[in-house]
Amino acid sequence: MAAAAAVVSPSGLEDGVSRSRGEGAGEAVVERGPGAAYHMFVVMEDLVEKLKLLRYEEELLRKSNLKPPSRHYFALPTNPGEQFYMFCTFAAWLINKTGRPFEQPQEYDDPNATISSILSELRSFGRTADFPPSKLKSGYGEHVCYVLDCLAEEALKYVGFTWKRPSYPVEELEEETVPEDDVELTLSKVDEEFVEEETDNEENFIDLNVLKAQTYRLDMNESAKQEDILESTTDAAEWSLEVERVLPQLKVTIRTDNKDWRIHIDQMHQHKSGIESALKETKAFLDKLHNEISRTLEKIGSREKYINNQLEHFVQEYRAAQAQLSEAKDRYQQGNGGVTERTRLLSEVTEELEKVKQEMEEKGSSMTDGAPLVKIKQSLTKLKQETIHMDIRISVVEHTLLQSKLKEKSNMTRDMHATVIPESAMGSY
Repeated sequence: MAAAAAVVSPSGLEDGVSRSRGEGAGEAVVERGPGAAYHMFVVMEDLVEKLKLLRYEEELLRKSNLKPPSRHYFALPTNPGEQFYMFCTFAAWLINKTGRPFEQPQEYDDPNATISSILSELRSFGRTADFPPSKLKSGYGEHVCYVLDCLAEEALKYVGFTWKRPSYPVEELEEETVPEDDVELTLSKVDEEFVEEETDNEENFIDLNVLKAQTYRLDMNESAKQEDILESTTDAAEWSLEVERVLPQLKVTIRTDNKDWRIHIDQMHQHKSGIESALKETKAFLDKLHNEISRTLEKIGSREKYINNQLEHFVQEYRAAQAQLSEAKDRYQQGNGGVTERTRLLSEVTEELEKVKQEMEEKGSSMTDGAPLVKIKQSLTKLKQETIHMDIRISVVEHTLLQSKLKEKSNMTRDMHATVIPESAMGSY
């Protein structure tokens, strides 16, 4: 997994689905190709790898007692309710991984509020989300994968994750096993023995006098052997039979090495000869094609000049008609502007006229309406009745006062007569 993750460049974190996306979030609408329907599966697989880099199995799944999602969990519909809860849980955990506090959603929370808070956090990172929030209620789809992928990238940036160079395994080439034979010789063995002899000779200190004596003795032996060989006693038939018997065992096998520069030189010579032979044939065809194209271009040029000469007056008429058309369009634009202005003025005058008509209708209806007069008459009648009641009450009160005054006066008169009679009686006595 590390090798696979290391191959991805850092720019891949920011370009994706855009990526992925994108989904084209905040960008111009581009025609989707035939593989766009399967792009969310790729984004989902990348999301799983990023979650593994964030150690979501130890920090999220085990603590929350959740099952690990499959590689296409948020791409295919299985259980919308469960998928929406998992989406909210993963989004909240990733937002917390970015260093921002975000409460873990509960089952009784409002899904619209949860989605809006997640999208606001996503936009705070500079990511665009121009799709409706209802796309996330299902808990699966390309928009869900896009949101989680963006949050995972921001979490990786916050924790300081860096991509390392890929470590490729060293492939050991299997050496070809060649059956060894006592008589069979290989080029590598000869080279090794030659190198060993040279190293042994270099390591030993050689005396020049001893070397001269050895060479002289060898020369004498060789000359004596040559003189003996001049007169051979071996039968020719036996010699030929012995040669035929030993000949298969005297073969020397040379193992080809792809790293040998001689092989590359031979290949270069072969390719060079092949290119030269192919170039001779191709050059003839190319020259012929060049000549045909040149003649065709000359014919086209001459024909074009002839057509231009023949249709020159038509072209001039067409240009004059185009000029007249442009002038007519300008006049039409000017007239259209005046008509628009006058139409606007007419609409304003019409509105004012409607207002005046409405006011006149209101005043006319108020003048012809007898309801206020009826109300006034009713009020006057009521006032008259109240006045009569008040007069009656006033009369009753005056009568009561008059009776009280008369009674008081009679009481005073009685008292006066009662006091005067005894005095007169006493005076008579």
